[in-house]
Amino acid sequence: MHSLTHLACIMDGNRRWATSRGMMPWAGHQEGVIAVRRTIAWCLSKQVRFLSLYAFSLENLSRPEHEKRVIFDLLVTKTEEELPHLLEHGVRVSFVGDRTLFGSDILRRCQQMEHATAHCKALILSVLFCYGARQEIVAAAQKLAQQAANSQIDPSSITVDMFKHELWTGDIPDPDLIIRTGGYARLSNFMLFQAAYAELYITHTLWPDMNDNEFDQAYQFFEESKRNFGR
Repeated sequence: MHSLTHLACIMDGNRRWATSRGMMPWAGHQEGVIAVRRTIAWCLSKQVRFLSLYAFSLENLSRPEHEKRVIFDLLVTKTEEELPHLLEHGVRVSFVGDRTLFGSDILRRCQQMEHATAHCKALILSVLFCYGARQEIVAAAQKLAQQAANSQIDPSSITVDMFKHELWTGDIPDPDLIIRTGGYARLSNFMLFQAAYAELYITHTLWPDMNDNEFDQAYQFFEESKRNFGR
C-alpha cells in the first residue's frame, strides 16, 4: 500500500458549475471554497501531511476584473474566517506564487495568516495563488544564475535538490497524487517540475461537487497504481 503524503489538486470547474445553474461565475468560486473545507477534512482524516491547491494561475490574470476581485477577496476573507478551525486542527497555511502580484493589502493579510499558523504541523496547506510552474522554474534558474555570477556557487555543482530548494514551493515533498477536476487531462502550468513522478487522476466531477466519495475513489486509484519511479 502506498503512502499518500502529498495531495495536490487542480481545482477546475467552478465557473462551469455556476453557469450550468444559471448563476454568475463567482457563485461557483464561493461554492468551491466549501469544497476546500471538505478537502482539508478528508486529508486530516487520512493523515495526509501536505495539501497543495491550485487556486489562481498567472494565466487567470486575463479574466474580467470583477471576477478577479471576487476571487482575490474570497481567497483571503474565507481563509481568515477559517483561521480558528485551521488552528484547532493544526493546519499550517502557506501562499505560493508571484507575491509581487498579490497587492499590498492581500500580501499583508496572507503573511498574517502564515505567521498565525506557522507552528501547526498536522497538515501543511499550500495555496498556489498567482502561480505558474514555468515562471517558477525561470525564477529558480535566475536565482541560481545570480549566485553563480556572484561566485557563491559553481554552476557544475548545481543539483536537482538545489534547484528544487529555489522553487516557490521550496522543500515540501513532491506530490504523490494530483487530482484534476472538470474533465480536462492537462496540467495547465501546475507544478511541472514537482510532478515528475506524481500519479494523475482526472475526474469529470466539477470542483464544487468534490466530496469524500470522490476523494476515496481517487485514493483507491492511487493505492492500485504501480509506482516504480522509472526503476
